[in-house]
Amino acid sequence: MKAVIHQGFGGTEVLSWEDRALPEFGPTELLVDVRAAGVNRADILQRSGLYPPPPGESEVLGLEIAGVVVDLGAEVRGFAVGDRVCGLVAGGGYAERCRLDAGLAFPIPDTWSFAQAAAVPEVFMTANENLIELGGLQPGETALIHAGGSGVGSTAIQMAVHLGVATYTTTGSPEKVARCEALGVAMAINYKTQSFAEEIAARCKGVDVVLDFVGARYLADNLGLLRRRGRLVVVGLLGGRKAELDLGLVLRRQLTIKGSVMRSLPLADKIAIKNRFEDRWWDLLVAGTLCPLVHAEIPMAAAAQAHRMMEESAHFGKIVLVR
Repeated sequence: MKAVIHQGFGGTEVLSWEDRALPEFGPTELLVDVRAAGVNRADILQRSGLYPPPPGESEVLGLEIAGVVVDLGAEVRGFAVGDRVCGLVAGGGYAERCRLDAGLAFPIPDTWSFAQAAAVPEVFMTANENLIELGGLQPGETALIHAGGSGVGSTAIQMAVHLGVATYTTTGSPEKVARCEALGVAMAINYKTQSFAEEIAARCKGVDVVLDFVGARYLADNLGLLRRRGRLVVVGLLGGRKAELDLGLVLRRQLTIKGSVMRSLPLADKIAIKNRFEDRWWDLLVAGTLCPLVHAEIPMAAAAQAHRMMEESAHFGKIVLVR
């Protein structure tokens, strides 16, 4: 089979479309003919040498796939050869074939393309687990969701708005501000030209939940915006990992700070995350109340182009590789 691999670590020049052996799959796994694979920031980090795959997982990039089942393990129930499926993997998605544990697989609705299906698992599971489960966001509260133009950010906005939450977001261009406003946010702030902390503080008495992908650079402003018993959930460190923390503020306002990473979790934990998302949102997704936002479909062999698009933040929603 062909797969996208990285020859060493570095920029997009290390990526190549090479022959690789077919993956071996276990008794609870599906072997999938991959038709589409989502591109995630974690793929960029892995290519750069900053986010190695868990022990025993494929060195091939790619954390979410959609395709057709071509073989399956003896213990798999509920799926058959020929089924259209999508799901979360710990690696190996940028390839013609990929193994997928049946516990992390979804049947693809007839109305979805493979590209739409590949845009669902990572971002929808991540958004639900962090915004709803860890953040505890409730109807009637107020949320700040950073990176509103990203896959997870645009998904989290849809979830928050559906719950009736007054939602603020940050993004990096006037065009993305308009796209976020179209999703129903109370305000979208261009972080390149405005202070999100000042803009939000001028319009409301703080927020209940902050979903953050930046880390250190935003820590003080995030905490300063949180109301009493507010929750900060950190899922990325694009702005650094070390910062000073005002513990007095944390104590006075009874704040909670949580962090989350999914790739390295045990399989059982990932399946639990998948099930929580499925129970809450799957029917709404299938009905079209929420939807995966696909910015671009790029041939898998041209993965370097997709990575450059993500690094330039030239996308809104998901970038998907297709075959």
